[in-house]
Amino acid sequence: MGWYEERVLPRAVELTCGGARMERWRRRATEGLSGTVLELGFGSGLNVGLYPDAVTEVLAVEPSVLARERAGARIAASAVPVRHVGLDGQQVPLDDDSVDSALCTFTLCTVPDVAAALAEVRRVVRPGGSFCFLEHGLAPDEPVRRWQHRLEPLERRLAGGCHLTRDPVALVVAAGMEVTESSGRYMKGPKPWTYFTVGRAVVPG
Repeated sequence: MGWYEERVLPRAVELTCGGARMERWRRRATEGLSGTVLELGFGSGLNVGLYPDAVTEVLAVEPSVLARERAGARIAASAVPVRHVGLDGQQVPLDDDSVDSALCTFTLCTVPDVAAALAEVRRVVRPGGSFCFLEHGLAPDEPVRRWQHRLEPLERRLAGGCHLTRDPVALVVAAGMEVTESSGRYMKGPKPWTYFTVGRAVVPG
C-alpha cells in the first residue's frame, strides 16, 4: 500500500461509512450473527458494539495498519473478544468449517478478487452458518447505473479500488450461498454512491 492508501483512505472510509446514520444499517447487518464470527474488512472496528449477544468471538481480517490501530480503543472496550487473524480476505488463514458465521460491511466493493474472498467465506463458515453483509453497489435504475459505469474508473483510482457497479446479492449467489434475506434502498446523497443492500445468506452443507 502507498501513503495515500495507508494513511488517508482508512480515515476517509471511517468518516463516510461511520456515524449515527450508518449505525442502524450496520445493526441490521449484524442481526444474524452468532458464535465465532469471521469479519472481512474489519477496518477501524465500526461494527464493534453492535454484535448480538449470541456472538462469542470475532476473528478480524484487515490489511490496513492504520485502521487496525484506530480500532484499538473500540476493541479494548468491547464485550466481545476480537482477534486479528489475517490481512487478506482472499486468503483467510483459518481451517475449513471453523467459524459459525461471517460478516462484511462495505468490503465486497473493494476486494480485488471478490469471488476468491467469497469462496473463502464459504470454505471457513460451517454448513448452515450465516454470512451477513452490508454493501453499496449497482443501483436498480438504469440512469443511475449509466453514471455508475462512467464514474467507476475514477472511483477505483481515488477510493482504493472501490467498484460502483458490483451487485452484492448476485456475487453472493454466484459463490454458491443461498441469500435468505436482502433489501436495498438509496440513502441520502448522490445516487451513484448511495444504493445500499443489506442481506443474509446461508452457507450450504
